[in-house]
Amino acid sequence: MGHGLASLIIRHTHRLPAPTGPAGDGAVAARQLDAALMSVGFKLSAELLAHLSELSEGTVVDTAAHTLHAVRTRLGDHVEHNAYFRDFPAHVPATLDFWMQCIAEALADDTARAGTLAQLRTGVLDLLTLPSYGNYQHTYAEMLAAHDELIAAAGDRMTVLHLGGSLADETTAAYLALAGSSTPLGDDDRNDLRLLAEHGASGPQPEAIPVRENRALINQVRLEKGADLLLDTVTDVLRLACALSDGDVTLLEPTRFRALSRPVRRALLAGLDRVIAASPAKLADVPAHREPWKRLGERLHPHEYPRWPHAAEVFAVARGEQRARSLAGRAEECLAMHNIVGAVELLTSAPGKLFRALDRLLRDALTQAERDAVVAAAERVAPQVSGRVLLAVREHLHNRAEETGERRVFVNRRGRAWVTADARPPVLPAERERLTAAVDAELRRRLPTPRHLLIDPAVLDVALPLSGKATTSGLGVLPRGSISPVEGELLRFFVYWKQTSRTTDFDLSALMLNADYSTHSWLSYTALTGVGGEHSGDITDAPDGASEFINLRLDAVPGTFIVPQVNVFSGEGFDEVEESFFGFMLRDAEQRGRPFEPRTVRMKSELRGPGRVALPLAFQRGTDGRWRAKWLHLYLTGTPTSNQVEGNRVSVATLLRGIVAREYLTVRYLADLMADSATTVTRWEGGSLPDEPVTYLGLERPEGLHPDSQVITPGNLRDLIPA
Repeated sequence: MGHGLASLIIRHTHRLPAPTGPAGDGAVAARQLDAALMSVGFKLSAELLAHLSELSEGTVVDTAAHTLHAVRTRLGDHVEHNAYFRDFPAHVPATLDFWMQCIAEALADDTARAGTLAQLRTGVLDLLTLPSYGNYQHTYAEMLAAHDELIAAAGDRMTVLHLGGSLADETTAAYLALAGSSTPLGDDDRNDLRLLAEHGASGPQPEAIPVRENRALINQVRLEKGADLLLDTVTDVLRLACALSDGDVTLLEPTRFRALSRPVRRALLAGLDRVIAASPAKLADVPAHREPWKRLGERLHPHEYPRWPHAAEVFAVARGEQRARSLAGRAEECLAMHNIVGAVELLTSAPGKLFRALDRLLRDALTQAERDAVVAAAERVAPQVSGRVLLAVREHLHNRAEETGERRVFVNRRGRAWVTADARPPVLPAERERLTAAVDAELRRRLPTPRHLLIDPAVLDVALPLSGKATTSGLGVLPRGSISPVEGELLRFFVYWKQTSRTTDFDLSALMLNADYSTHSWLSYTALTGVGGEHSGDITDAPDGASEFINLRLDAVPGTFIVPQVNVFSGEGFDEVEESFFGFMLRDAEQRGRPFEPRTVRMKSELRGPGRVALPLAFQRGTDGRWRAKWLHLYLTGTPTSNQVEGNRVSVATLLRGIVAREYLTVRYLADLMADSATTVTRWEGGSLPDEPVTYLGLERPEGLHPDSQVITPGNLRDLIPA
């Protein structure tokens, strides 16, 4: 468990919890660990190297084993990345030549000849029936032997591992950070929180646990430990019940509730009773999840516990036997009668709901007096609205065009995306400007007032993570909407997947689009070469894991956009396979090396989402000729089988147009607000660091920063979101 927690800390913070053990001369083992880390693009900080050198050799060797495993897993280097074409990217044949070769080999095979001839007579040939198609024709060791060593380059990534505190202190800090997050977490972070809660749920707690999903996971552990539950709404109890059944605490997917023990049933019913006894109006939350409540009632048997009558009311409302009017329902009645002022007065008691409804209220307002009433109410309640909602509304207002007819992009909390025409009437400039000013002022008031703000300009275009669902776990992954420069001559995508039980075929493709989003060309298993690049070959079965690559020479790529995508052609989906991830590498043209070189990996993200087509990010060539990445983290529904880049290029282009046009709130926005109150603001692009504590914003914590500094990097960017 200790090594598992240490690996979790490394993933989240790039800090190694200070190893403990007998003193000794571990200098040689520490230097060997440093060398092994540098071979995959990591290194020990000077402080960490010195700490390890003073421990016994055995302690350092034990530390090295789990540290290397954690780092290599984070990079995707924990598996063997073979390529169908052994010499890739060299000697990749033209597509038709390759297919003819596979046919010739099938005709030379006594077991395959008859079936191949029969297909050829019909004029239609299934490539998957050819013995040499879709399966590795060489071992991983034979592929390695065909490639020269990677030549070191100045642009290779080097990530520093820093010395952390004790494992107990780091575990507590990680628990407090995730439990107290002001934004919802992604699936992997929620799993980490569940693990951390086992160690932290009965210890120090954050001042608040604003995300209800986090509270459900913590309550699950508190219930197991016999601690008091953290409940203040009926939905808290429903989420906890989902957690106890290993269901979906976000309530997006239905949960099949398990039979619950009598002590657990008593705890849930007692909790419900306390919530309703304290505030009967909270029964109005039940109808929003009527069906799950009815199914949960079948497991809790509330009629057996007459001492908790308020709990029984919850299920009476769910069954429709008792009425509970919600605030949203009453506001809808006002809007149906065009009573804008009445709706606003109701919603001021729920400031977050009012802010989420601002656009609709302003669209429906017919007079200036009504619009003034809406804005005045928003200005009045802004101090009571969460920072995440304020930021979301600020971003919405910034993108709210006055003209109608623009495309509108929707992305749900699981990353599934769709586009529709925007036929909404405009929100008038005067109201948008007043609301924008009110939000800016409120956020400025809540942000810290750093004495010295130190900013790495590379982080300024990173989008604010208003939801953990806007990103995925991995290395170098940035929130949806972030923009980052692409420095290198060769861009290489990779995908790895390992099926769970069924034959599964993932296909890596790259779509090239012109400036007007029309299709220029693509690379895929149906187009192995061209447009300045090569595809590594189609793998159609992955019982032991499989990889596909696309190699591109950026100066030879046509068009304006490169859109890598992963299509599920057949078999298990992204949520079903045992493991799957995507990433990209950047290299200089003369570096050579294997198809997968961990030192050159710039980004590796898990593929876990709905749909059958994954769009992790896109690359855009600017007017200055330089390439930049825009992060998407999107999934398209696709079709049950046979998804191909050729079939979804129109929907991808339409979606990309909407995403590229949207301007996301970035670190730059909050940094500008913080700079208004900072004593000193410094742009730091390398070189010496201040001797004093600073508030540092950057992509990575630099070595030599004052230990008392507050450090904000993409790993803890959620800490920048005001409560």
